[in-house]
Amino acid sequence: MMKISFLLAVCLLFACTAKASPQPIRIGVPGAFTGGSAPMGISMRNGIRLAADEINRAGGILGRPVELVERDDAGIPAKGVKLAQQLVGQERVVAAVGFVNTGVALAASKTYQDAKVPVVLAVATAAILTRQFPLRGNTENYVFRVAAADDLQAPLIVREAVERSGYRKLAIFADNTNYGYQGLMELEKSLAQYGIKPSYVARFNLQERDMATYLAQARDAGSQAVLTYAIGPELAEMANSMARMDWRAPMIGSWTLSMSNFIDNAGPNGEGARMVQSFIPSEDASPRRRAFLDGYQWLFHTRRILSPPSAAQGYDAMKLLAAAIRQAGSLDGRAIVQALESLKQPVDGVITTYRQPFSRSNHEAIDQNMPVIGKVEHGRVVFAYPADKKR
Repeated sequence: MMKISFLLAVCLLFACTAKASPQPIRIGVPGAFTGGSAPMGISMRNGIRLAADEINRAGGILGRPVELVERDDAGIPAKGVKLAQQLVGQERVVAAVGFVNTGVALAASKTYQDAKVPVVLAVATAAILTRQFPLRGNTENYVFRVAAADDLQAPLIVREAVERSGYRKLAIFADNTNYGYQGLMELEKSLAQYGIKPSYVARFNLQERDMATYLAQARDAGSQAVLTYAIGPELAEMANSMARMDWRAPMIGSWTLSMSNFIDNAGPNGEGARMVQSFIPSEDASPRRRAFLDGYQWLFHTRRILSPPSAAQGYDAMKLLAAAIRQAGSLDGRAIVQALESLKQPVDGVITTYRQPFSRSNHEAIDQNMPVIGKVEHGRVVFAYPADKKR
């Protein structure tokens, strides 16, 4: 009798424990946390972690805590596909927030689409990523984005070079990744709107250490400025090579010119580089942005964010996903997608307050009015124009 009573007590104890500890909601976080893209990946991951921490301290989602299942794809497409299969198969995530590299996202997003698992891109920018799965009948597109797509960035880069700076002879330097290829196409398309063809086009590999030949040819072609679509290490090599050549053509490019491994490795040679930004930290930030910066510093014990836009986009993407799950009242992928496409309540993010940012036909949360132009000044990114700071 005593043995039966003891077993009953143990069973009741486990039952109470299970009731007191609801199963977590598992969210995948794939990204490049090592390699040349790591500043973006680590910052994105930290932004997602900060949002998840705030969500959990406020009671979680649907009464359940968020558990992040993080995986490092190192920017390698084949590895990204394998990890996507693990996340939706073995790990049983209900959604994902992440992807840094365009090539990885292009290769792996079909895994989420086929599994009917929503994924919110927080860094990868190829325009096609949110449009590669056509809507037919009752089908859904499971890919969303909180980042400035390439077809949004390129016109802003070209406007900066042509309208604001008055340049007409523009070289394009793009790396040999899918990211560089997509960016090159969008830059050429945007230049064509002004009746301009590139004065010179260079394609180069990751870890390229001989930019002098390309740059000399661009200079000899009469280029007044260099438009860039690459990541930090190669961009720094460009800036340093230009300094050794004593050629001071301005660098104007995509948001990756704000990466820490460009600013640190280029040093004074990176001063003045201008780029598209969705978020620039500042001392006189709004209360919402100040809270984000303070929270980031408190949680990660650092005042520096290696890639501020990546952190802000990761944070906002996690907040939007959480809002959609709450509205859906379900962990069903299709229900989450439909909630994302019709969010009823505004979501306070770092970049903006989102009011119905997505629709069935548009899965891009960042529009043409949100990004600003930043520039490198004294080793950090600041607003290039006071009007943008006020806005």
